[in-house]
Amino acid sequence: MQKVLAKAGVASRRAAEEMIAQGRVEVDGAIVVEQGLRINPDLAVVRVDGTRVMVRDELVHVAMNKPRGWQSTMSDDLGRPCIGDIVAERVAAGQRLFHVGRLDADTEGLLLLTNDGDLAHRLMHPSFEVSKTYLATVTGEVNRSVGKRLKEGVELDDGPARVDRFQVLELGEGRSLVKLVLHEGRKHIVRRLLDAVGFPVTRLVRTNLGPVVLGDQRPGTLRVLGRDEIGKLYEAVSL
Repeated sequence: MQKVLAKAGVASRRAAEEMIAQGRVEVDGAIVVEQGLRINPDLAVVRVDGTRVMVRDELVHVAMNKPRGWQSTMSDDLGRPCIGDIVAERVAAGQRLFHVGRLDADTEGLLLLTNDGDLAHRLMHPSFEVSKTYLATVTGEVNRSVGKRLKEGVELDDGPARVDRFQVLELGEGRSLVKLVLHEGRKHIVRRLLDAVGFPVTRLVRTNLGPVVLGDQRPGTLRVLGRDEIGKLYEAVSL
């Protein structure tokens, strides 16, 4: 067990032994206090301090800041820049990566990629209601009633949609910067919602997907997710 924890980057073997002795490690729902327990990393569900730890060393989880104008595809028949260009070296090395959902070409920001197909599928499935946060620059100065309408729900051509949270961050010079949190995943949902209430989007950035935050990551770059982020992603979709 301590070898597996060390390999997963949780702690050194010695520190992992102390964690086990302190009752901080759980395997398949049971607290482990004995040293030297043998587990199958491909099957065991391991938690440290209640947070899931992924101990399969072949799993890959990365965050990308997708640049504006790039396609959310692994290749493009028209030769347009796409996210596959950014991960080309990883793919060439044999990694099969799935992108978790899509951002349209004009939308930038956080996009997750993983080689765990089950995780990718669940993160995209609406039943798990994983929240997504966007910053949108819109034409026009937004008033308070707009947030109320968006929270109550707006009828779109494919059914009603609403946001979980809405905040106006900046106003002035005929435009506004707003923050939206929602768990909807329909195509162009943020743009369509804001357009429906009279505020067309001129720039859209996704900043959060569940527990993962874009932060100050530069456009076109990749960041390997931290252990806590990965654990929380799996917990969010009951894996």
